[in-house]
Amino acid sequence: MKKQGKGKRIAAVIITLLVAAGVLFFLERLLVPKYVDDVVEGAFVAEYYKEENKDFDVIFIGDCEVYENFSPVVLWNEYGINSYIRGSAEQYIWQSYYLLEDTLRYHKPQVVVFNIQSLQFNESQSEAYNRMSIEGMRWSASKVGAIKASMTEDEHFIEYVFPLLRYHSRWNELTKADFEYMFHSKQVTHNGYFMRIDARPAEDVPPGRPLADYSFGDKAMMYLDKIRLLCEKNDIKLLLIKAPSLYPEWYEEYEMQVEDYAETYDLPYINFLEIQDQTGIDYTTDTYDGGLHMNLSGAEKLADYIGPVLLDMGVSDRRGDPELDAIWEENNADYEAEIKEQEALYGLNYTSPLN
Repeated sequence: MKKQGKGKRIAAVIITLLVAAGVLFFLERLLVPKYVDDVVEGAFVAEYYKEENKDFDVIFIGDCEVYENFSPVVLWNEYGINSYIRGSAEQYIWQSYYLLEDTLRYHKPQVVVFNIQSLQFNESQSEAYNRMSIEGMRWSASKVGAIKASMTEDEHFIEYVFPLLRYHSRWNELTKADFEYMFHSKQVTHNGYFMRIDARPAEDVPPGRPLADYSFGDKAMMYLDKIRLLCEKNDIKLLLIKAPSLYPEWYEEYEMQVEDYAETYDLPYINFLEIQDQTGIDYTTDTYDGGLHMNLSGAEKLADYIGPVLLDMGVSDRRGDPELDAIWEENNADYEAEIKEQEALYGLNYTSPLN
């Protein structure tokens, strides 16, 4: 009888713990941000894992200067390049490194394209941006490394492990989307590309303020080395780029450091700010926010320019592969459907500059 009573107590404890765990899991799924309304950038990193075929030949890593500025659909349609953008808002270079390391758990690309804008930061500037880059990563040593490299002074590792500890007070911020997307999320990018078709010309771009020191920090340069060495170790070609954003200022002192680095390690480097004539970028029509980011027209032009560069670096034209052809047929359909949605939203008719 005593054994039976003890067994019942153990069973009761186990059931209680399971119920408590279930309630906590439910609350966490409810309270964590869903990134499907106004701030969608926090959803980008997680979308990569939904791809059933991760055999991408080109991976872009970096901040908004990659995920808003290059169209993977154009790279496929025009050049047969199977690509994905692992970008996130204000992605710091250490986060780019760990996202690349994470990517190599699934496949090995032929080329990695890294946008060097983030070299200006030697420490994380914001917990919000940290979380938009890190929370979507699947758990691995790479995610642990990203958290440790990124945490600001007021952040705690345990709050990344158990997000409920960080978001327990979001009750008054909950929206319909928090309930609708508790256990699933909607797609907001096209192979990592975030689309905008509207246009706002670049006017009255503020000049950069003088800096006391233009040198890139030790931590930033260390992680640039780590990206380069990781690519070398895996026989991946690395292409450095600077996207054609007019603001924030890209100082000449920054440019000289990148050029010296590229020359030292024999890396190709493209500064799109300097080749406007070749790309055809028009800052009156190809940006949606006054020169910070490209709209769809600009992103298609930049993809059209970089496509031949990637082919010259040895990237394969994989059109004719039945599985990829089918995937990209579906991707194209989604792409065109969103163009139609945005045409209705903004009252515009979009015509591709490549037509």
